Amino acid sequence: MNILIADDERAIREGIKRTILQAFPEHAVDVAETTAEAAELLGSKRFDLVLTDILMPGISGLEFMRMSKHRYPFVKWVVISAHNEFSYAQEAVRLGARDYLLKPIGKKRLAELIGELEEEIRQEKSLFREEELLKSNLKYLREGVFQRLASGLDTGNLSLEPFIEDYPRFHLILVQLDAGERNANLEHFIMENVLSELIDRCGGGFVVSYDRQSVLGLFKPASPAKLEQLQQQLKEHMNHYLRVPYQIRVSGESNDIRSVPQMISGMRKPSPVKLTEPAKGTGETAIDIALDYINEHYNEDLSLERVASVVFLNPVYFSQLFKQKTGQGYKEYVISLRLEHAKKLLQNPSFRLAEIAEQIGYQDMRHFTQVFRKKFGLTPTEYRMQQESTVK
Repeated sequence: MNILIADDERAIREGIKRTILQAFPEHAVDVAETTAEAAELLGSKRFDLVLTDILMPGISGLEFMRMSKHRYPFVKWVVISAHNEFSYAQEAVRLGARDYLLKPIGKKRLAELIGELEEEIRQEKSLFREEELLKSNLKYLREGVFQRLASGLDTGNLSLEPFIEDYPRFHLILVQLDAGERNANLEHFIMENVLSELIDRCGGGFVVSYDRQSVLGLFKPASPAKLEQLQQQLKEHMNHYLRVPYQIRVSGESNDIRSVPQMISGMRKPSPVKLTEPAKGTGETAIDIALDYINEHYNEDLSLERVASVVFLNPVYFSQLFKQKTGQGYKEYVISLRLEHAKKLLQNPSFRLAEIAEQIGYQDMRHFTQVFRKKFGLTPTEYRMQQESTVK
């Protein structure tokens, strides 16, 4: 079994690798420090299982999982987290994670899980997975032929008839980055997987890597309106995830697969259309949206991770942006907001303390009292009595 461990903490990823190899020396285990490294490995080798931390540099582990599942449907996923956060676990399960492990991970539990998944994968392979893998391999072979064709290389004796039959009319979609000399592995992974998912959602076709900073899609829209829909959604996703300038170019409709090299040559010519810059202030706009959300939902579960997911940001990156924008740490801001609401409610003598605590998002009245005293130097009861005496 081929296993990939993605975690930015060296001690964690090496510890997991060591535990797995001690119990299952026959397995092959790769490790990645970032989602960029994990994405590169996932594209270069067939993995059976990926264990990913949630708080990864670049994009979150959950986003990495969501993007990868469309292109790598046979991979099993296990999510690792240092936070016992229900919304995280819920989202991981929704995305199809096989399990959710909390740090520190017990060696016995990890070995048991790997054993269970090994047996599960073995049974799947014996029942139906080989047939599906064959279909998948044929798909990759076809994409390889198209990649050579698009690059102007000889396709040898491989026939283009399947393309002609399946795609009598098609468009080409070229997404290009302007990342300079920087490593754009993660951005490339995002482009490839997002475009692939949108193509399947809006019609048919596939995506290939054209070069280090470009991906190329062959697209047969389900209807004329689907082409415009794909372009709009693709731009929205790129604006969300990319941090470097990019450009999306779409060809006119063609009915000649052999003309693809000439079409691409025309699409790659210098154009007066400027590269799309990631919107200036995108992070700031995201924080504005988050602040509105917090103000509306201050009495609900407002974990950092949940609010970061609302604005599609990595929790670590979101936390940094939040402090830059507000001058306060996220937790400090939420506590202050809730307690200001509590002060208003305390002025109404008909509300019991337990009711006020619940209304501002605290299920435990004792915890509410402790937080209130730490912030204002008074208990809620003392504050209420002080306000009543001031009024008199």
